[in-house]
Amino acid sequence: MKRKSLLVLLTLVLAFGTVLAACGSDNSNDSSQGDGSSTPTEQVLKINLSAEPPTFDPALAQDSQTNTVLKTMYEGLVRMDSEGNEIAGVAESWKISEDGLIYEFKLREDAKWSNGDAVTANDFVFAWKRVLDPATSPAPPYSYQLYYISGAEEYNTGELTDFSKVGVEAVDEHTLRVTLKNPTPYFLGLTSFYTYYPVHQSIEGNDKWATNKDSMITNGAFTLTQWTTGQKIEVTKNEQYWDKDNIKLSKIDMSLTPSGATELSSYRSGELDYAGAPNGEIPTDQIPGVSKELPEEFHSTGIASTYYYMFNTTAEPFQNAKIRKAFTMALTRQSIVDNVTLGGQIPAYGFVPPGIKGESAQFREEVKDAEYFQENADEAKKLLEEGMKEEGYTTLPKITLIYNSSEAHQKLAVAAANMWKTVLGVEVATQNQEWGVFLETRNNLNYQIARAGWSADYNDPMTFMDIWTTGNGNNDSGYANPEYDALIEKAAEEKDLAKRNEYFAQAEKILIQDDMVIAPVYYYTNVSLTKPNLKGVSLDFSGAIDFTRAYLENK
Repeated sequence: MKRKSLLVLLTLVLAFGTVLAACGSDNSNDSSQGDGSSTPTEQVLKINLSAEPPTFDPALAQDSQTNTVLKTMYEGLVRMDSEGNEIAGVAESWKISEDGLIYEFKLREDAKWSNGDAVTANDFVFAWKRVLDPATSPAPPYSYQLYYISGAEEYNTGELTDFSKVGVEAVDEHTLRVTLKNPTPYFLGLTSFYTYYPVHQSIEGNDKWATNKDSMITNGAFTLTQWTTGQKIEVTKNEQYWDKDNIKLSKIDMSLTPSGATELSSYRSGELDYAGAPNGEIPTDQIPGVSKELPEEFHSTGIASTYYYMFNTTAEPFQNAKIRKAFTMALTRQSIVDNVTLGGQIPAYGFVPPGIKGESAQFREEVKDAEYFQENADEAKKLLEEGMKEEGYTTLPKITLIYNSSEAHQKLAVAAANMWKTVLGVEVATQNQEWGVFLETRNNLNYQIARAGWSADYNDPMTFMDIWTTGNGNNDSGYANPEYDALIEKAAEEKDLAKRNEYFAQAEKILIQDDMVIAPVYYYTNVSLTKPNLKGVSLDFSGAIDFTRAYLENK
């Protein structure tokens, strides 16, 4: 979820904070008081967002916070269940040609926008064209997720100017035909991703539509009814939604509190029904105690997401690969997960996490990340000296590590800075930034080292590997390597799973071992607390959460 989305994850906090992949209020209604009780007619779910979503425009989303809220307000052609299987969304059925190139979706005739308009195939064509249009500003960071469609990349880069040549067509009001460039087994699941959501065509010419609840027309289970910056977001059940009879919640109240301590306190007092990742945060130093105090409500689940530090390869001193390697090898990951994060995370030495499919088993089982590098203080010092000599440094430039506001990110940043000081003798300043500012800083390459997290958008190594290609909208490292790009292109076109796996393995070796564009830290776990009477919350393999079918049981 940059996740998504930069998601964003991107639109990321999976376990502790917001991931790119890449969601309380004052309420006098009896159904939403601290004891969690509810009535059949009024159910209000209370959760917290540890960072405020920068936008509710599906084309610009790139992070896990935005993803959490967008899932309540929009629906794609398909939805994903908790097992990662595609289930019917706006499309009630679909056909796939024998060669895997043509998808024909039959849209529900009862699918409607929140204003009562029918959701049509043309709404998808309109939305996808907007994502791919090179004139769209700001440029959608996930436009490349549509490149599986024939002609999409050429249109997005300006090589093709006639959108009718792109492989997406409204055959009639309720039939959408999509033609792919190459067979893509995971394409169906991709249509559940927010970049593929339809948008109402009334937004044309209104640049502010996604920041104003009064101009947001949505097609999902809920509509945006309140957005008080820095305080609260509220979504209310959409009575126009085709599956409204299976939506039990009347509202979802989302407080906007960056403090994990405050969130945990609110949960304990009954002001929240759910706390923790991916939309919130439980303080890392509280996790061991909470797991014992509330064993029936505490959950720690492995998810397909990676926490890492990203180097700006265009900024001094990290234009030098040896210096990047030195900083990466100086971190002691087991110490971090044992003493800082405390959520059962797995030390990471690659980028693709466990849980992602490979040739016949998980990719991480077939391609061992331990082969890429090992932590080694002496080797790190040697590499730093060699890198400084290559660049003509007698001393390193001042270095700053940035992270988005979060107690967990802060603790990890301080720990990392201490390790760099101890092992390398290098002082690294740490700086927190509000989420929207942080994303902009990274996008503009106005940093040296930045905290990052990436969550799977679909179950395939490609969702992790293609973001590092030259010019990718989520590549905030400035990295460009034609050899890497060529391997990813080969993997995209390859049908043989063994060969495809080998291309990914070669590319990850370049990314991690040879060029060390990032310093992997750990593979995430999703740490959360759920009230016993809260049912129906869906957390998929990537850590993306879906509250739309949740409900509160009477005690």
